[in-house]
Amino acid sequence: MSSDLAQTPLHAWHLKHAARMVDFAGWSMPVQYVSIVREHVATRERCTLFDVSHMGRLRFEGEDACRFLDRLLTRRVSDLAVGRVRYSLMTNESGGVLDDVLISHLESPNGQRYYLLVVNAGNREKILGWIGQHLAAGWDVRMFDRTAETAMIAVQGPRALQAVAPLLDIAPGSLKYYTAAVTRSLGRVCIVSRTGYTGEDGCELIVRAEDAVDVCNNLLRAGRELGIEPAGLGCRDTLRLEAGMPLYGHELNETLDPYQAGLGFAVNLEDRDFIGREALAALSEAGGRPVRVGLEIEGRRPAREGYAVCAAAEPGAAAVGSVTSGTLSPSLQKPIAMALVEPALSAVGTRLAVDIRGQLVPAQVVKLPFYVRSR
Repeated sequence: MSSDLAQTPLHAWHLKHAARMVDFAGWSMPVQYVSIVREHVATRERCTLFDVSHMGRLRFEGEDACRFLDRLLTRRVSDLAVGRVRYSLMTNESGGVLDDVLISHLESPNGQRYYLLVVNAGNREKILGWIGQHLAAGWDVRMFDRTAETAMIAVQGPRALQAVAPLLDIAPGSLKYYTAAVTRSLGRVCIVSRTGYTGEDGCELIVRAEDAVDVCNNLLRAGRELGIEPAGLGCRDTLRLEAGMPLYGHELNETLDPYQAGLGFAVNLEDRDFIGREALAALSEAGGRPVRVGLEIEGRRPAREGYAVCAAAEPGAAAVGSVTSGTLSPSLQKPIAMALVEPALSAVGTRLAVDIRGQLVPAQVVKLPFYVRSR
């Protein structure tokens, strides 16, 4: 593996735990420790910890920070109370998605309030450039890229909050979904948010880079009887796919708008102005563009990104879309996929087919998400 890849503060920890490392968005990241299926099942049944430190973490301070972020994001920031987290998008002037992000409004122990923007690893440099391009002179906004000096650890699964609880000064179960707090982990400053990307309960911790190894070791000790284990990006992908969550570069990109991706809920058009608003207002009323759907596919062969979706499992059937993500679901024990298809064929129950290496395999449009955890 190239020595030019960026490394998270947990890189040596991964190697010590026998992780198989891969190049992911320019970072050396663990794809698995034992197996993708084992780590997937452990997340669904018990709890796992993921290193997600490759995600960008940008801190915004200043009197105009809220107004500036409200100008950049598709969801309103002006009404985001302290302690709240919101999923949003950043779009270009044409309404194409530059990135999907999490924006948090936080308060430090000394009473200073600030915003934290978490962006996708592969988009961080692009987003930094976009922010710099649109930061107007005279605005009181200060941005700090905290990616290198912090680590981000996701603990996910039905036992996740129980595993994390002994490490924090607050009870993680007291946090509602999509809320966050600045607290301490064994005496060291830590941000905890009740968020995740797996379809399971859990939380994400942001700690100082130098504390990351201690936090992970403490998590393994605290969660030993709960069956906690480390997990890699391989099962993170199968988990998010089962949960019907889009992944940038697959279901999201600059040529697709939020409505095609089924993310209209993440666009607030009313009584505000942001980059891409005019284009999105027009697109919200327009039709005819391919839209994201879920597919269940017959047999056992998984569909992969780029495979053609056809109108029927018959020779000569017209191509009506393409697969954006696909896998053999470990939870459902059947092939599932997300795809972009013609809107007239997007209704739940529509029979289609996927061209899997020259064979048209029957498929059916199903409601997303594929998997919903038991409450």
